[in-house]
Amino acid sequence: MQFRKTLVSLLIFIGPLLSVAQSVNLPQGTKHGHFLDRLEILLQDDSNLNFSGMRPLSRKTAVEVAELADSLHKKYPYDEYYHLSKVDQYNLHSLLLNNAEWVRGNKDSFLSKKSLWNTFYKTKADLFQVDEKDFFLAVNPVIQEQQSLETGNSQRIFLNTRGVTARGLIAKKLGFDFYITENQERPPLFVQRWEDKFSAVPGAGFYKPYNRTAYDYMDARGSIYFSLAKYFHFQFGYDRNFIGNGYRSLLLSDFATNYLFFKINTRVWKLNYTNLFMELIPQNKDNPGNLLLPKKYAAMHRLDVNIAKWLNVGLSEAIVFGRPNRFEFSYLNPVIFLRSAEQQVGSPDNAMLGLDLKANVAHQAQLYGQLVLDEFVLKEITSKRGWWGNKYGMQIGLKYLDVVNIKNLDVQGEINFVRPFTYSHYDSIANYTHYNQPLAHPLGAGFIEEVGIVTYQPQPRWTAQLKMILFTQGADTANRNYGNNIFLLSGTRPYEYGYHIPSGAHASGVNTSLLVSYEIKENVFLDGSFLYRKYSVRNQPALSSNTTLFSVGVRMNMFRREYDY
Repeated sequence: MQFRKTLVSLLIFIGPLLSVAQSVNLPQGTKHGHFLDRLEILLQDDSNLNFSGMRPLSRKTAVEVAELADSLHKKYPYDEYYHLSKVDQYNLHSLLLNNAEWVRGNKDSFLSKKSLWNTFYKTKADLFQVDEKDFFLAVNPVIQEQQSLETGNSQRIFLNTRGVTARGLIAKKLGFDFYITENQERPPLFVQRWEDKFSAVPGAGFYKPYNRTAYDYMDARGSIYFSLAKYFHFQFGYDRNFIGNGYRSLLLSDFATNYLFFKINTRVWKLNYTNLFMELIPQNKDNPGNLLLPKKYAAMHRLDVNIAKWLNVGLSEAIVFGRPNRFEFSYLNPVIFLRSAEQQVGSPDNAMLGLDLKANVAHQAQLYGQLVLDEFVLKEITSKRGWWGNKYGMQIGLKYLDVVNIKNLDVQGEINFVRPFTYSHYDSIANYTHYNQPLAHPLGAGFIEEVGIVTYQPQPRWTAQLKMILFTQGADTANRNYGNNIFLLSGTRPYEYGYHIPSGAHASGVNTSLLVSYEIKENVFLDGSFLYRKYSVRNQPALSSNTTLFSVGVRMNMFRREYDY
């Protein structure tokens, strides 16, 4: 409560100082995400995309990059680096169409040939749109209906989502957006087991049982955006964030459910500095729906530096802590080193450091990586005795465009490695979690994971994606904590040394999926998919499982629900 009061007071103080244009962000899982990755690599030297590893991007930035790519394509139509394929041009026009408030120049191509009652779908992208000098508003329905067949399971697997999303600008100085859906879902059996183990539906907050083995939950998000001068940008919202350039993030992912946050972004010279203050829900096995849940908090600082036009390095630090419904004011200082502040208050909290980088190479590839340090002692690392307190993780990845000169055939490979006990803490409050879900990687800790993704868009409306995820992880069995379950207290470990990957029972998994999507009309997709998942624990057949899932669905103005863990 005190955290919210502090934020509201701050908003009231700086509100009258609004003076420059401010954009709302692209939505989670935007269909233009892969295309923006392509533009970043193809352009290579464009600082707007290269500048930050924090997601989501602002709509204004996305439009600026798309307009730059369009102008270079027209200026150098035969240049191998700036030439856009037919599919890229389609995606570029779609990106501009869906962010019309920031598009300069003629917008006639955005108009529908025929509107409904001269009110609805006057443009191709939005059910209802107002685009006046000092006011922009776009309102759209959100729908997803997915039906699945899981072999060996007599229950019907389904997802039924409906809701509404809207965004707006007032005088291009105050932005706002919201997204709210009502969902009924019966996921595959392995996801049901995940819910039974952690008392959470992945990506959801409070939920109710539905038809015995299904879940009913809401997904509500919303933010306001404003700027101070041209260097400081603010977002006060209830949503998710993502740090990094990979498919996974070891620093902060969008796997967990939404949370309240206040974000300050400062961009000047070759520096991009972000402060993120979050209000989270600690581990809680009860789901009563009529009690006030306790709170915990997190503070993050992140500095992006453009070492070169093609090379970006990011430094991050984070503190997760709990106080009786009170924020720790020492962590409100936007420039102090959080670890030093944490030591001054008695060192009771969970502190982490992060490093990430990305390098765009030859207008065709991107190398990226992350390093997260939770706790370590150098002499213990060099001794190679597997000390439990060496808690760290690493990521390395590669994106490569137009494989064997086939336009819009792109691949991505990624390896993630996280030591046991990383993200955990000696109490259940300060572990790196929110609402019984990890804030970073879905697997928690104590694993090695390989991710391979092939994305092909042969025609403007057709997209296919093949994804394979392999992982090896320890399993905590016989009520013993081997550091793989980040919700368990680190003090309950059975011994001090001998923790490697895997620690505990040897578990291995493969998750392979194929998705084919056809865009029927703007933002309306018909999806067909196949998923095969095999999970086995050595000498523990009761913990092993096989999943084969066939799905068809239609979605409108929303991301696709994934079961990729």
